[in-house]
Amino acid sequence: MKIAIHHRAKSFSEGWIDYCKTHSIPYKIVNAYDSDIIRQISDCDVFMWHYYHIDYRDALFAKQLLFSLQMAGKKVFPDFNTNWHFDDKLGQKYMFEAISVPFVPTYVFYNSEEALQWIKNTSFPKVFKLRGGAGASNVKLVKNSRSARNLINRSFHKGFSQFNSIGYLNERISQFLAGKGSAIDVIKGIARLFIKPKYARMHAPEKGYIYFQDFIPNNNTDTRIVVVGDKIIGERRGVRKGDFRASGSHILLPDVSAVDIRCVKMAYEVSQKLKLQIGVFDFIHDVNSEPLIVEVSYGTDPDYTECEGYWTPDLNFIKSHINLSEIIIESFLKK
Repeated sequence: MKIAIHHRAKSFSEGWIDYCKTHSIPYKIVNAYDSDIIRQISDCDVFMWHYYHIDYRDALFAKQLLFSLQMAGKKVFPDFNTNWHFDDKLGQKYMFEAISVPFVPTYVFYNSEEALQWIKNTSFPKVFKLRGGAGASNVKLVKNSRSARNLINRSFHKGFSQFNSIGYLNERISQFLAGKGSAIDVIKGIARLFIKPKYARMHAPEKGYIYFQDFIPNNNTDTRIVVVGDKIIGERRGVRKGDFRASGSHILLPDVSAVDIRCVKMAYEVSQKLKLQIGVFDFIHDVNSEPLIVEVSYGTDPDYTECEGYWTPDLNFIKSHINLSEIIIESFLKK
């Protein structure tokens, strides 16, 4: 067996390469962006790529390349089941509804007339989201029908940039005031008001649909559960001060005793049902304290070293150092 790995700094690939070296597993570094990538992989049985959804190149072809190699008989990470719905909240809405799992109620419209009619009869606040994006960068709390109407009109005309410059600046200011950022970070945030990052310049505006979710109050944390094979890792994340979002807050609460075991159980069951190589689930709780899935992804920060260990499928907790990249490649090669 020989493994082809596309390397990207601060991704799973760093741990995968170390694992192959430590265990004397034949591997080679390949470049997925090269036109001859198929030839590069021809002498390998496996291709692993922790692609980055906000790199415009990855958004253009990563899924297509991985699907093609899987159809040709290669073993790939992430595979089709794990990957097709990644960073696609529209796809996940239909997926979760189809398999009947507890999911935050979601409403999608593909023409403005239906959306405008809907807001006349719904309650507020609602949560507006774009189909993609990380760290809650494209998430807004919509407090009334007037704000919803403005978002609908923009969704079906000008559209939205992939990069929220105001939100980016506000986050830098918030981190600075909390002692977690520097003045230079704030200056960079101001610069982004005028100079968008490359991925935002290369992506077309998001438009042609409008996506709302019910706002679930009284969640001062969310719960993140990562399922890889027979290991389930979990922690809570705090909400920003004066905000409703935990995603992207960097407020990590790894106390295992405070993690809702129902989230652990549900994440594992859904991961098995969807046949995921890795499932990174975010949960909140409804007004009756029942857990609801917000979304699932495969691509996450590889550093979960603050976590205290993992659960087994029978919900026994084992204290352990967590090296997520290693857990991924071990589970992948075992199968």
